Amino acid sequence: MNLLAILSPIFWGLLVLSLLVFVHEAGHYGMARLCGVRVTEFFLGMPFKYKLSHKSKKYGTEVGVTPLLFGGYTRICGMEGELDELLPQALMSVQEAGSLEVGALAAKLNCEDERAYNLLYTLADWGSIELVKESDELSHTTFQTLARDAELRCEYDRGHNFELEGSTAAGEPRVPQVSADDFFAQEKAHTYVGVNVPKRLLMILGGPLVNIALAFVLVVGSLMFVGTPAVQNKAQLGSVESGSIAAISGLTAGDTILTFNKVEVHTWEDLTAAIKDAMSNGGKDIPVTYERNGIQLETTIKPVLRPDDKIIGVTPVMTTYHFSFIDASAAAVSYAAQVGQFALRLLIPTQTMEVLNQSSSVVGISVMASEAAAEGFSTLIMLVAAISMSLGFMNLLPIPPLDGGKILIEAIQVIIRKPLSIKVQNILSYIGLAFFLFVFVVALRNDILHLLFR
Repeated sequence: MNLLAILSPIFWGLLVLSLLVFVHEAGHYGMARLCGVRVTEFFLGMPFKYKLSHKSKKYGTEVGVTPLLFGGYTRICGMEGELDELLPQALMSVQEAGSLEVGALAAKLNCEDERAYNLLYTLADWGSIELVKESDELSHTTFQTLARDAELRCEYDRGHNFELEGSTAAGEPRVPQVSADDFFAQEKAHTYVGVNVPKRLLMILGGPLVNIALAFVLVVGSLMFVGTPAVQNKAQLGSVESGSIAAISGLTAGDTILTFNKVEVHTWEDLTAAIKDAMSNGGKDIPVTYERNGIQLETTIKPVLRPDDKIIGVTPVMTTYHFSFIDASAAAVSYAAQVGQFALRLLIPTQTMEVLNQSSSVVGISVMASEAAAEGFSTLIMLVAAISMSLGFMNLLPIPPLDGGKILIEAIQVIIRKPLSIKVQNILSYIGLAFFLFVFVVALRNDILHLLFR
């Protein structure tokens, strides 16, 4: 295998998957901003020490890319950490001090260092304070206030303006002129846990729905503007296979068949029916009349020359058919329904392995992307649409930590009327991760077998 054969799948796989992950995370980010929830990070690539990024002055969000490109994440405030009755006091304590160590907060609130750290970590996840110094000794880990304008808006809030009189810089004490509980409620309102269930569902659904919408647009656009190959229903030869019995008899591309085995033909359907009937007639010679350049000619096809062939080696003239918007949309909806049904079958125990045996991992997807790119832009577009559609529906499966799993957790919390503990959520996520590790192994096996024996 040459170097290009190795690099091409890597390049196209990274490009296609990175694009679709970026679109997915952009869906989460956009919905969070629409719901008024803070977003501290929006990255292409998995979390990593080294990264290229830019911090938006308008929204405060750090946007960038990491070297671990097969993935991405959006850090929506309030999706980590755990609610605790001491959070209002912890938040006000940092505001009063400007900068506060974990140990100092633990002493002030008369709690363990671990609980004090969890309080501060939760508030940092909310975008209410920030971590400034980590220490091997937990008690010396330090958090500080964020820069806030005269209206107590931080960099992650809409309309903040630090040039207004009364603004304070990060690390400066800033005691709000409201109670600890009221200030805490104001901060919580800008987080995932502080908004209502419909808004939470919008943020979760943002990623999958954008993937599905992108796929819909690509399919409709491709069918309308690029079109799809279609057979011209006339008895004219589009191509003649070299060495076939049709080629041996002298037929060439462009010839129009008039009669085949003494049967008059006018359409490609007539011709294929006549060929099928004649080729099942015990290998007898087949008389053919045809027209070439306005001249009527005759020839004889001799099946005995290629006794094992069941076909004569001709194909029709092809054309490009452009769908109307309505027909293209109907085709896209039909395709989406098929993909959705395929994803749901993964949850049916009797069909799980059947579905998995038809699945591909990132290795197979990368190879398919490379092959599609080699075939042409329209083929690549349709593959991107297929992967995007699959990514959208797979993420809707009710399996943590997928988006559908988060929706499941939200539904459970509505039913039991209280939040699930972080411990329970982590257990559910570990179970889901174990399942998807199994899925990945089976899909990778499929790809390896396909590459070795195709």
